[in-house]
Amino acid sequence: MTRVANAVRPRLTRASDAVRPRIARAADVVRPRLARATTAAKPQVTRFAQAVKPQLDRIPRPKTAKTWHYTAGAATAGLALAASVVTVAGPWDSTGQRTAERDRAAALDHTGGADHDGSSGTADGAPEPAPSAASVLVGLGGAANTVRSAPTGPGLAAVLGPLLKDPALGTSRSAVVVDVATGKRLYGEGADRALTPASTTKIATAVAALTALGADHRLTTRADLEADTKELVLVGGGDPTVTAHQDAQGWASLRTLADRTAAALKKRDLRQVTLSYDTTLYPGTELHPIGENENLAPVTALMVDEGRMDDSTSGTADRFQDPAAQAARQFAGLLAAHGIKTTAPGPSKATGRAENLATVSSPPLSAVVERMLTNSDNDIAEALARQTAVATGERADFDGAGRAITTQLKKLGLPVKGVAFHDGSGLDRDDRLTAGLLTALLAKAGDPSRPGLRPVLTGLPIAGFTGTLTTRYTDGAAGIVRAKTGTLNGVNTLAGTIVDQGGRLLAFAFLASGTTNKDAAQSALDRTATALAACGCR
Repeated sequence: MTRVANAVRPRLTRASDAVRPRIARAADVVRPRLARATTAAKPQVTRFAQAVKPQLDRIPRPKTAKTWHYTAGAATAGLALAASVVTVAGPWDSTGQRTAERDRAAALDHTGGADHDGSSGTADGAPEPAPSAASVLVGLGGAANTVRSAPTGPGLAAVLGPLLKDPALGTSRSAVVVDVATGKRLYGEGADRALTPASTTKIATAVAALTALGADHRLTTRADLEADTKELVLVGGGDPTVTAHQDAQGWASLRTLADRTAAALKKRDLRQVTLSYDTTLYPGTELHPIGENENLAPVTALMVDEGRMDDSTSGTADRFQDPAAQAARQFAGLLAAHGIKTTAPGPSKATGRAENLATVSSPPLSAVVERMLTNSDNDIAEALARQTAVATGERADFDGAGRAITTQLKKLGLPVKGVAFHDGSGLDRDDRLTAGLLTALLAKAGDPSRPGLRPVLTGLPIAGFTGTLTTRYTDGAAGIVRAKTGTLNGVNTLAGTIVDQGGRLLAFAFLASGTTNKDAAQSALDRTATALAACGCR
């Protein structure tokens, strides 16, 4: 026996060494599943042990136990536990997703892990995807059994009425609340009273531009060459988001345009050209009726970084008086870095004979609209108003843009009686909108049959988090209210969406004129919107 053991021992050692890594890997794969299964089965195993303990106590035990006794006992216990676990946890399919779970999910009309293609993207042996969560909010145009009915008019009046009487809201105010899923007006106070809307005008501009141009439309800036005169023309396409920053962050880059243009010129063996720029897409005056203002550059078809004289990308800033000329000068400097010499740029117009050398385009209009609404960007708003005019055959100036916006809203069947658009940004104090129109615009943007208008809702600032609402609602409905603000001297407005306590998506608009304290008026509007979000009002 000793000689046999000595002969066999080395072989057993080598076999053990060869198998050990495989066993370790298998253990690593199996361990998480056994742990989960053991946890699930623990209550049942405990009850089973308690039930059989009296019988086990009556079984005589040997005085001594050999190693094989423990091994055999452990193996038997392991098999018993495994059988218990399988019984308790249910059968497993090849992907590790329990058949019982899958069947239950199918019975509940849920996809569970199926919407992840059966894989969580993790290493082998890791947990499979959890079943998908049920919807939290009601879908537009639909209903879920967890969402209650819309608020009632009397319920809303009882909550909003006293808040809207706050003296901080000035001498004239109006308010409307609409159920977005149905388009039904739930509450109205002066709903058709046309008041100065300030920057909530941008909601109308956004809807009009998306309707006229489409959410996928892009604005293009190009460099054209007049071959006979060697004149290089920088042609403005009305894109206010063109940037010369090193990191364009996805917006049209003047640097990229210069790179492409220089490469095209060198292919033609041109190292010196006459440089000019074309802004003829937008005729008429460039200066807004408010005059030179840090809120808005002169409105032109060619500008870089919105004519800002600093590195800011939103908010107020000093502006160049001639943004187009400044853009051409920056373009010349970028060409010079590539060894292309240019003359001092001047205004011109590209002819039909000009050869296009290079272009850069904005992101889709949907992204441009979102940026405009989130940051209350006046330069983008005026550009989109003019683009709407160009697309509909109106003269692309302030008056023509106002007519184009009104025409598009009429085509959508929206209530435009008494409204007046003198610009696209809301900086003109002669603009007039109603709370009824603003809520109708928001409801139209939520219409499932008009997905192209959805950027109007997704671009709204989020209370306490983004854009012009970043510093508001910090102790109220942060993250719940999404709204466009509006502020002029004596004017404070707020229009957007909230989800109420019953899970209904509501659109609201509050307009106040004759206010004397901007901060007090804003606080009053915020309290009203917060109350609407917290209101069951049924």
